[in-house]
Amino acid sequence: MNKMLCASAAALALAAGSASAQDLMFEPGSGDFNWQSYDDFAAGTDLAGEQVTVFGPWLGPDQEAIEAVLAYFADATGADVRYTGSDSFEQQIVIDAEAGSAPNVAVFPQPGLAADLAARGFLVPLADGAADWMAENYAAGQSWVDLGTYADPDGNEHFYAFPYKADVKSLVWYVPENFEDAGYEVPETMEDLKALTEQIVADGETPWCVGLGSGGATGWPATDWVEDLMLRTQTPDVYDGWVTNEIPFNDERVVAAIEEFGYFIQDEHVAGGMGTVASTDFRDSPQGLFSAPPQCYLHHQASFIPAFFPEGTEVGVDADFFYFPAYAEKDLGSPVLGAGTLFAITQDSPGAQALIEFLETPIAHEIWMAIPGQGFLTPLTTANLDTYSDDTKRALGEILTSATTFRFDASDLMPGGIGAGAFWTGMVDFAGGQDAQSVADEIQAAWDALK
Repeated sequence: MNKMLCASAAALALAAGSASAQDLMFEPGSGDFNWQSYDDFAAGTDLAGEQVTVFGPWLGPDQEAIEAVLAYFADATGADVRYTGSDSFEQQIVIDAEAGSAPNVAVFPQPGLAADLAARGFLVPLADGAADWMAENYAAGQSWVDLGTYADPDGNEHFYAFPYKADVKSLVWYVPENFEDAGYEVPETMEDLKALTEQIVADGETPWCVGLGSGGATGWPATDWVEDLMLRTQTPDVYDGWVTNEIPFNDERVVAAIEEFGYFIQDEHVAGGMGTVASTDFRDSPQGLFSAPPQCYLHHQASFIPAFFPEGTEVGVDADFFYFPAYAEKDLGSPVLGAGTLFAITQDSPGAQALIEFLETPIAHEIWMAIPGQGFLTPLTTANLDTYSDDTKRALGEILTSATTFRFDASDLMPGGIGAGAFWTGMVDFAGGQDAQSVADEIQAAWDALK
């Protein structure tokens, strides 16, 4: 092993932990958990004496949470389970795979990286029936199956990666007290949301706060807008074709979604006017919801944004959210944009296969759901929503389990030069006044240059 690998291994060891029976966070048989699923799994699985290694991106509280879940797997099977977390996971898993020292199971935050390793022969297809199980038991199940299905070195597709722990981006945040004072109601359709936007303007107020600033990543919040609007104006197959560039970025359907975003950031609709959107930091942009009087009434952002609300803000009381709605007239169901992590087998063993089977049990989801302060969400329809640790998480979970379509963040699936480059800068140019068609043409030109 070379020096870089030795140094990396030493660093990773600092973030490694084992899961054992004495670490069980919730007493078996207590609460609203599906303990029957745990007992049934334990009765059919014996891994005494086997070590199962898991490598992923989770550190800090997330690492403590996954180790709490893995403790139940260890208790049920007798396996010695070792989790290692790293903030350099994406680089290290490639090094380990190429060196033949990969863990049994790797947890991928990016489907694209998992697909790359599958194409190189570094992933093991999941057991027969796993894809069918997910299609039947996850809300919008086929969407999740597709997310974990990749081509092998011969070009044959297999279900390689088990999605577990999701994030929701299709949200609009607001202050209930402001809505109550103004007499506004939460909209249920996109038509209603646009009508509310116009009503707020007619009342002499400003509907939206939007900020695209993020240092070197400025522009990324606008990509979430466009992705959400693609899912609300086009069928999922069009979204998929756009992600792979089978449908060009300057296709009229993509241009229309960018223009739809433009509706929300026109001068009278956004705090400070359209000219300030690109220079407003996304972390500062929701502050207008809380000013007196309000600078805005609505803010589109993912489930993490309360971290940037004023200190002491209680979600569900001082601030709340609703699902970014779909158009009633387009009949495209209830699509959800989000992200998530995927478990894949990088070194096969009975324990690796059993761990994937464990993830099919409600208890494997409910344990993390119940940990206070954690952002775990699941599309598993058999998991008991009552085990979520608070009402906010439960409401987010209900959005996820009500989804008819789930799609991963498109910019994260595109080549880095596009999704984390031309798409970002193009959205900044659009917010600065450049027309949607020319912006889309420039992004497509950047994509063509990669070919």
